[in-house]
Amino acid sequence: MRPNQPSGPRRALAAGRWVKWIGGASNHDLAALEDLAALAALAGADCLDVAADGAVVAAVRRGMDWAQQHGRPTRPWLMVSLSDGEDPHFRKAWFDPSRCPSDCPRPCAKVCPPLAISAQGPVLDERCYGCGRCLPVCPLGLIEERSMALSPQALPALLQQLQPDAIELHTHPGRAADFAQRLQQIERSGVALQLLSVSCPEGSGDAMPHHLWQLHQLLQGSRWPWLWQLDGRPMSGDIGAGTAQAAVNLLQRRLGQLPPGPLQLAGGTNHDSRRRLEREGLADAVAGIAYGGSARKLIQPLLQQAQARGQALRACPDLWGQALAQLQSLFSRPELAGNC
Repeated sequence: MRPNQPSGPRRALAAGRWVKWIGGASNHDLAALEDLAALAALAGADCLDVAADGAVVAAVRRGMDWAQQHGRPTRPWLMVSLSDGEDPHFRKAWFDPSRCPSDCPRPCAKVCPPLAISAQGPVLDERCYGCGRCLPVCPLGLIEERSMALSPQALPALLQQLQPDAIELHTHPGRAADFAQRLQQIERSGVALQLLSVSCPEGSGDAMPHHLWQLHQLLQGSRWPWLWQLDGRPMSGDIGAGTAQAAVNLLQRRLGQLPPGPLQLAGGTNHDSRRRLEREGLADAVAGIAYGGSARKLIQPLLQQAQARGQALRACPDLWGQALAQLQSLFSRPELAGNC
């Protein structure tokens, strides 16, 4: 990846230095999202990817406004995430706390990245973004996953209301017909998109490349530029540096098999992603990197400190200055510090 100078999102994408911040397709923690979006924008993210929800989008736009007031030279694109069917990004955990034994050590709370499970109560629905780490650790198997899906009838009107700059459409091999239907619903909304990002997991055999070639045929009839997102290890960038290798391995396996269009790494990406790309000679093979859990992990302690003061993170200069430096390091954009 080459060093970046402040520029618009489209130029960053074309130059191979695109950075996307992922807020979570099922994350509705408005206070945290406004802080995270503000700092991600100020740190130089070219795109902010969030849930397709009116309150979430409004909070993220407030965060963008704050970033511009504090020196962000250009406004990032606002992206909302959709799916063409069942997908782990669009779920929340749920359990009935009255069924929990009084002596349960609550391992679910210990493994929850967004602190959505308290010491005694239920899952805080607005904080849960569906990572699923609580599901296997419950000793009694009491935790369920509940899918969230937008109806075909509701989607066009919702997009008209939200007016996003971009859309991420999550798909799986074998769902080309479902993908085509989602494209039609997006078309009916009449929203002028700057970009359509297509996110697809590996699947088995050659299912993923075959599926993307099918989607390529569909997208050629659309009026939007598109990007392929390779999801190496979804929602796991906060686990450790080794998760970055999953996305790089996926790129190595599939490079040359995929249809035309810029590629973006996601799923397990963190501080180690760029180093691994450079080590493997793949830095110029991708248009950019998306960061989700790793960004949240960096900022979570500072969010908690601000919360303990009864303030938003962006209202605490001593704390948000630290958050900004950490996100700039993750995004590899320290040169933007002079604009703050």
